[in-house]
Amino acid sequence: MDKEALKKYRSYPQIQMPDRTWPDNVIAKAPAWCSVDLRDGNQALIQPMNLEEKLEMFQLLLDVGFKEIEVGFPSASMVEFDFSRLLIERNLIPDGVVIQALTQARDHLIKKTFDSFIGADKAVVHLYNSTSTLQRQVVFHMDRREIIELAVKGARLIREQAAATDTDIRYEYSPESFTGTEMDFALEICDAVMDVWEPTAERPVIINLPATVEMATPNIYADQIEWFIRNMKNRDCALISLHAHNDRGTAVAATELALMAGADRVEGTLFGNGERTGNVDILTLALNMFSQGVDPGLDFSNINKVVNVYERCTRLTVHPRHPYAGELVYSAFSGSHQDAINKGMNCARKQEDGLWAVPYLPIDPGDVGRSYESIIRINSQSGKGGAAYIMDTEFGFKLPREMQPGFGRVIQEETDRAQGELPLEVVLHTFEKEYLLNEGCYRLNTFHVINRHIDQNEDLSNAEVEAMLSIDGDEVAVQGSGNGPLDAFCDALKKGTGLEFSLHSYHEHALAKGSSSRAVAYIEIINDRGESWWGAGLDTDIIIASIKALLSSLNRNCLYYREHHDEG
Repeated sequence: MDKEALKKYRSYPQIQMPDRTWPDNVIAKAPAWCSVDLRDGNQALIQPMNLEEKLEMFQLLLDVGFKEIEVGFPSASMVEFDFSRLLIERNLIPDGVVIQALTQARDHLIKKTFDSFIGADKAVVHLYNSTSTLQRQVVFHMDRREIIELAVKGARLIREQAAATDTDIRYEYSPESFTGTEMDFALEICDAVMDVWEPTAERPVIINLPATVEMATPNIYADQIEWFIRNMKNRDCALISLHAHNDRGTAVAATELALMAGADRVEGTLFGNGERTGNVDILTLALNMFSQGVDPGLDFSNINKVVNVYERCTRLTVHPRHPYAGELVYSAFSGSHQDAINKGMNCARKQEDGLWAVPYLPIDPGDVGRSYESIIRINSQSGKGGAAYIMDTEFGFKLPREMQPGFGRVIQEETDRAQGELPLEVVLHTFEKEYLLNEGCYRLNTFHVINRHIDQNEDLSNAEVEAMLSIDGDEVAVQGSGNGPLDAFCDALKKGTGLEFSLHSYHEHALAKGSSSRAVAYIEIINDRGESWWGAGLDTDIIIASIKALLSSLNRNCLYYREHHDEG
């Protein structure tokens, strides 16, 4: 950065409050939520929503559970006015839900706002005027006294209009650009407005203290909120509301700390849509609370639906790394992450206390309607754990732990060739090609158990088998005996072909997905060089599956050395 440019800026002054209490507090309950998607969010769109889109968004907000919704700025345009009328005239506002509208402190705008609410049971009229030092000097050329008079005049007219309507009107006031306003003046103007409205503890007003521009670190906003609450004269007659913007990228943190400082209510938008860098993201705030065991009072259990409606109505996209909702936030590409998630998921299934504790996943994706399919995805950064997890959760193949590194290397080679993410079907196809369909040197034509004897008293088993193999295209008949069909087949191979190997590991299971009648066997052999080779076999008969797995391991060993021009 240009060092000369730095001279244009200075740090934001701190609040002198050494006995601040908010750092010791925790968020133990959800605030009252107010969505401003249809007003603040809408006015920030390149193409604002039409009536149909606003109605779809309104329904989404109801489904999520919002009880307070700022439906627009009805004095600003006919679309905004018409939307309020549509909701009221079609009786689309459920019981228990209150609509809200914003208005500047100007007579004709206030009256237009009340006209938009005719026939509503309840509504919030949200009055604001800018109070910051900079705006007073640069925009309005008004002193403190004149700014207070403007707010008080607007408050009086709102009270007069409320008295003349059948709608139950609640009052809200925002000293716009609160974070850029001297604290004593912010308190003075809010007290003046409250004096006009004369709230009670039973009918409190909403005092909204917006970080219209985020100007400092989150702790400063929390200090401002605690200072304000401490010094206001009728705290029990006001709901302290927050409305943070994200200019510094810390609106969520600032709001959380301000809630710790004693605020009661939060205004914000889904995914943080709003002017400039946006508003505070209510979805992130709510799910942050959820992750701490606090009921947020909002339902994001079908997060994909929320994303789809939001993107359709706003024509904006949710970033793939957006907290909780992004396409990739429950996906791990890193091999070490995948391995930890795989192990954590296995442990979570066995947890008796039901507590969620999985590395790299702060919440269970299933709680927001995301499937486990997307947790682990395969690219060049992936490792053995990720490929094994996909094979287990998607296709039912439970690869033995010792087999996983080898399969991970096979997948690594495939991702290097693809130079990108591997679709799940390609992972399965690669496994089938490498292990199940590998018949390069040895192929089983026929197999029979010709004699089998089990002595239950001595726990002994003997078997004799015969088989017809194709070895590099030539048919070879083999016969052998052992303590079971698989051991007997190993004996037959060694006698009939001269192969030298030992059977080192054996695993089997029913295929978890697909046809339940099929069995999978995994076999590890050690060749005459002391090297390990794994194979897999799939069949409706577990004995045949085992035979196929043995031949798979031998074929992989054979093909490797042929590819490396080694006769051994």
